Amino acid sequence: MTTVQKIKEIEDEMARTQKNKATSYHLGLLKAKLAKLRRELIDPKTGGGGGGGLGFDVARTGIASVGFVGFPSVGKSTLMTKLTGTFSEVAEYAFTTLTTVPGTLKVHGAPIQILDLPGIIEGAADGRGRGKQVIAVARTCNLIFIVLDVLKPLGDKKIIEGELEGFGIRLNKKPPNITVRKKDKGGIAISNTVPLTNLDQDEIKAILAEYKMSNCDIVVREPNATPEDLIDVIEGNRVYIPAIYVLNKIDAISIEELNLLYKIPNSVPVSSREWMNVDELLDVMWDKLDLVRVYTKPRGLAPDYSEPVVLRRGKSSVEDFCNAIHKEIAKQLKYALVWGASAKHARGQKVGLEHILEDEDVVCIYKK
Repeated sequence: MTTVQKIKEIEDEMARTQKNKATSYHLGLLKAKLAKLRRELIDPKTGGGGGGGLGFDVARTGIASVGFVGFPSVGKSTLMTKLTGTFSEVAEYAFTTLTTVPGTLKVHGAPIQILDLPGIIEGAADGRGRGKQVIAVARTCNLIFIVLDVLKPLGDKKIIEGELEGFGIRLNKKPPNITVRKKDKGGIAISNTVPLTNLDQDEIKAILAEYKMSNCDIVVREPNATPEDLIDVIEGNRVYIPAIYVLNKIDAISIEELNLLYKIPNSVPVSSREWMNVDELLDVMWDKLDLVRVYTKPRGLAPDYSEPVVLRRGKSSVEDFCNAIHKEIAKQLKYALVWGASAKHARGQKVGLEHILEDEDVVCIYKK
């Protein structure tokens, strides 16, 4: 029996099993078995599924990367070509794009790499139609555009989410606040700092048994934690990526239908062909990427607002700022003067390398 067949068999058994106190241990066991089989599809060391392969691996440029994911012929290539000026073949038939096509888009002074990925099909995570290679590239992106046809958005959205989830991608989620600490002896100790509504101790014990974890401490601080969340923490190979649902071809629907589309969370309706509402898409993209622009100020001169230094939030210290310009600057720094949201004083604050910068701060470097 193949891995895909084993997965299908377990999914069928889970669908047949009614969830109650008596079956929670059994369901926990099945979910852990399912996750381990999924790992064989995700991890190239245990069954192949990983790397990009010919035409899929591309040199990474820019401060962040955005991957276009969607079914064939939903308008990904048209949007890509108009956004970046990079030609991505467009036609009225499926599977026009057969490799990853990279391009660059500059937003608020930040170079963003756009990756037009080949269209995926249902069963992609299990290897159908180059799906593994496509999703493997998507796993490395900072943001995913899920491009959907407005005439059938919800059904396609559910299928694509399932394919990405099956490959270890968690969309618009944060890592669960669960700690799993292995130890040499002492058995299993389970504690929770909040009431649990979707996870009980029988499920936890079943999952640990499947992973042969007989000595460990489990602390759950997530009120809505699920068995799947615990499995994700144990597996340790999940990626948490923000996503925008790009609802394309709005030029083909009515205003009333357009208003309904806005009720889909994290969605932006656009028309790549007629270039409608793309400005809103770029604004939402910028917010999702959560980047920090820092402007330089030469001593005795006005700040330079034309070319910001763009950093990732969480890696936006003065040291990161210095390294982004030249690695020697941090070694020579005496102190920096900072103006903006991160400064305590309107006239500027004297800070060191560890100071965290905020968006649109201004920095003047003083060397030793």
